Amino acid sequence: MKEILIVFVAIFLAELGDKTQLATLAFASKYGWAKAFLGSIVALALVNLLGALIGDKLGVTLPTEIIQKLSGAVFVIVGILMLFGKF
Repeated sequence: MKEILIVFVAIFLAELGDKTQLATLAFASKYGWAKAFLGSIVALALVNLLGALIGDKLGVTLPTEIIQKLSGAVFVIVGILMLFGKF
């Protein structure tokens, strides 16, 4: 249960104010909160399921430290590209 709480807090804090939340806000203004909420829940669940499945497979073949560093590097690269309007 401790691990689930750690993942929950990390994901919850990371998602606050991100583009997904802002997109959900925009959709809610057009389609209502319930449709926007349900649509975003299903989308996020599927995306996170893919991430969990891929991460589980990668965890068998690569050390966790390498996966974390690669994830961080991709995150930084995407951020830089977004900063300069290339993404």
